[in-house]
Amino acid sequence: MRTSALALVAVLLALAEGAAQPPRFRGGRFQRFDSFRTELNYDGQFTFCRIAFRQNPYGDGGGWSVDYPKADVNLSFRLSELTTINVSRDPTTDYQHVVLRLTDPQMTKCPFIMMTEPGALYMDDQEAASLRDYLLRGGFLWSDDFWGDYAFQVFENEMRKALPSATYPIVDLPLDHTLFHMLYDVKHFPQIPSIGFWFGGGTSERGPLSATPHARAIFDQNRRMIVFISHNTDFGDAFEREGENRAYFDTFAADGYAVGVNVILYALTH
Repeated sequence: MRTSALALVAVLLALAEGAAQPPRFRGGRFQRFDSFRTELNYDGQFTFCRIAFRQNPYGDGGGWSVDYPKADVNLSFRLSELTTINVSRDPTTDYQHVVLRLTDPQMTKCPFIMMTEPGALYMDDQEAASLRDYLLRGGFLWSDDFWGDYAFQVFENEMRKALPSATYPIVDLPLDHTLFHMLYDVKHFPQIPSIGFWFGGGTSERGPLSATPHARAIFDQNRRMIVFISHNTDFGDAFEREGENRAYFDTFAADGYAVGVNVILYALTH
């Protein structure tokens, strides 16, 4: 019994010592790709490219597939309807859209990529290097739908693997910036909640921790915007849910599509 007690003490001490050490994290897992379109049939026209990333167990967010695929399809449809951009069509799935990992060579065919709920983002060194290369060679990333300071800090920590803060600071984007006036004059930056949260009342999904929506950006050394960040707001739901509830559509769709169309126009022309 004395030997067993000593062994138990040793185990408890080892556990306590381990708990005092910072966790060793090697990255989460991807959701299975079985049901996602991952092959880009490039035809020279605009295709909505969504980025799949591994889930960060210390993050805050539902993951990259939130709002998929309706947000991708609906924004592509509205882009074709409201602008003269040639948007890629697929006879079997209407508007073409694709899900890519950051290391996928097909990403070079996407002048615009989107991450949803990047408060759950994790990138390894290879993924971060690929994202950096993509952005500095002319690509554009929109990161949307993450709420509160904690989620933002997780996102920023991961982005710093690709874009160090000393060279690529995150800055607030004023409403007089060209992006907000490409086609539509955006006079206020909207806070758009998920449709489920909105039915419960209010727009701030983290209460006082996310009361103010933020438009932020990262620029390269030539002052070209390479990342647009919509924090404390969910443009993806404005696109995905447009046909589900008339009151939600009337309240949020116009503001959502004004920003969404402007962001893509800016990405394609700058």
